[in-house]
Amino acid sequence: MSDAAAKRAAKAIDALRRGWPVRFADVRGALTLVAIETGAIDDGAAVAGLLLSSARAATLKLANQFSAADVQLPVRIAPPSDLDATLALAIADPSLDLRYPYKGPFAAQPLEQPQAALAAMELAREAGLLPAFLIVDAQAEADVSAADIAAFQDANGLRIAARAKLPVAAAENAELVAYRSVADAADHVALVVGNRDGSPPVVRLHSECLTGDVLSSLKCDCGPQLHEALHQIADAQWGVLLYLRQEGRGIGLVNKLRAYALQDQGFDTVDANIRLGFAIDARDFSVAAQMLRLLAIENVRLLTNNPEKVAGLEAEGIAVVERLPLKIAANPHNTHYLATKRDRTGHSL
Repeated sequence: MSDAAAKRAAKAIDALRRGWPVRFADVRGALTLVAIETGAIDDGAAVAGLLLSSARAATLKLANQFSAADVQLPVRIAPPSDLDATLALAIADPSLDLRYPYKGPFAAQPLEQPQAALAAMELAREAGLLPAFLIVDAQAEADVSAADIAAFQDANGLRIAARAKLPVAAAENAELVAYRSVADAADHVALVVGNRDGSPPVVRLHSECLTGDVLSSLKCDCGPQLHEALHQIADAQWGVLLYLRQEGRGIGLVNKLRAYALQDQGFDTVDANIRLGFAIDARDFSVAAQMLRLLAIENVRLLTNNPEKVAGLEAEGIAVVERLPLKIAANPHNTHYLATKRDRTGHSL
């Protein structure tokens, strides 16, 4: 992992979140972009176009135009003559479609820097922003490439930053271990419970869910899963809860709330993520594998209903010697959510 490359990506993420221009380069040139969600439209930075995810382009009926012939590529459109901040956000955000139903028609333009555009979509996800940009003629505050983003996403830069005893309600004999990486500002943590011996620990990979873990949301099963996992780990000889800072299956809190708004409009969790321009599940379980390696753990009994977590750990060299189910009762608000996890993402319930 290149620390310099990862830091370039981290600087670009910070610039995007602040609404500053970022230059994305590939072998065919470069695009200077401002995130629609955070940027401003003013006379100081002429807008040459808008860059939208392929999913958003499909919703806007751009998928059959020449510049969208590859359905996986982002789409560049000409800026409407009446473009302002309100219209730009309405174009970018599918959760606003019922509020602003009349948009377009839009003219697609040639996308001459496809790899730079794809890198921008990925960095928007890392920044927790909508994958939608203004293409501007302005001086960039940061420069980044796809290789820089890959370096940023490399979990090998993870290290243990601090650890301390932390008695919790489920187990008084527990230690909290905090991790940091060279570039990523998110601090992942592991709660190690019980007395370590030679047996494989019971391990739970739990992705951060503010709404479920803290506010006891009834829309998901995250809060009950967290507490049930802690009790099952406490009942074992020893175990580890990995708390991964990957809110909303890796799309961030704000985008998760947009997905909730789309669910209120009739879309399930899978289609909501896709409509926003993200993967069905954008989490990176290699981070969890690296956290376990730093604790000298190579074999686990994994507490999960998600086959992707098993595959993700095993792909990184962590042996899952047993998968333990996590049974949670449904409620009237999350029955459809749980059925979607079962039917569309292969969860066992």
